[in-house]
Amino acid sequence: MNAPPTARTTERTDGPSVRVGALAPLTPPGWAEAGRHLLAGLQLAARDVNESGGIGGRPLELVVRDTAADPRRAAAAVDECARLGVAAMAGEYHSVVARAAATRADALGVPFLCSSAVLDALTDQPTEWVARLPPPQSRGWRVYADFLLGAGHRRIAVAADASVYWASGTRVLREHLAPRGGTVLELDMRALTPTAVCDALADHRATALLLLVGHPEPAVSIVRTVRRHQRLAGIMLGAPAGQPEFAAWATLLGADGAGVPFLRYLPERLGPLGIRVETALRGQLAEPPSFVAFEGYDTITVLADVLRRTHGTDRARTAASWPDVAVDGTRGQIRFSRTPGINVWQWAGPPVHVVDRDPAAPDRFRIRHVG
Repeated sequence: MNAPPTARTTERTDGPSVRVGALAPLTPPGWAEAGRHLLAGLQLAARDVNESGGIGGRPLELVVRDTAADPRRAAAAVDECARLGVAAMAGEYHSVVARAAATRADALGVPFLCSSAVLDALTDQPTEWVARLPPPQSRGWRVYADFLLGAGHRRIAVAADASVYWASGTRVLREHLAPRGGTVLELDMRALTPTAVCDALADHRATALLLLVGHPEPAVSIVRTVRRHQRLAGIMLGAPAGQPEFAAWATLLGADGAGVPFLRYLPERLGPLGIRVETALRGQLAEPPSFVAFEGYDTITVLADVLRRTHGTDRARTAASWPDVAVDGTRGQIRFSRTPGINVWQWAGPPVHVVDRDPAAPDRFRIRHVG
């Protein structure tokens, strides 16, 4: 097993660099805050890799490209990085964008380790070239549905934008809730104002509203409007996609943003490596790191392990090494396997929790349910 060092050591790295393409949404309309955290994790891990000898004595170099949440831009970035001779691709946060990158990487024969996108159908066909760290949406959102049921919610509404990702999440919720007596009311945010959403919630006697929409808007406006609506005093707001994880949520909403449960892929307690990485990321970001930053760190940790065994020169050998991975990451040991219904190599063991910001202290997170 090849684990990252628990303390930094410095060894000489020289010779031509081993390049890894790094995709992240760094500008709007992408979720730039998530992209910044993802990139911070990728960069910190790359520094740690180089300080411990690089890839067979050669430095690891990130070739960073901003996807701006644009699938076409992501596919073009994979093309460019392939021409530049990258050994592998890494990263991306938005699921639809990661799908475009994975599809292109598969077509070009470039290994791609997806850091933070959960859409089940990351590729249309089974592929040996793509692996993924976060849990597939069908697993995470079923955990969220179990949380809703355990909290006594059976009449669920979703305020949803038009997106393959949101539609997939709604389908997972409906299929899991329906046999257990739950219903899901879809509210199309292309046609409704936040006030109209509140009226529909009251008319249908929904007990929970899930925000399947972009952040900051329309999510922030919906939260503020619901919190002030007289007929909705007892309704629970939820955001399974994780909008409340980031500092901007608390900054924009304050107390209104507390008590909004979301999915988080961190363990209840970090081990020694996770604690060290958390400290370094906090200094790098000047704020507490999100789970997305840890996903970025683990991505490069895994790729470094694989590239050291293949010397970073043979893409086919790199892709063939996914089933041999056994790496201690910040959130547990990472191994890839084939999961039924998933076309890429999948880490089956990432932690899945439902958490929220504590109304008594919005900067503190509470675990509400363990998946």
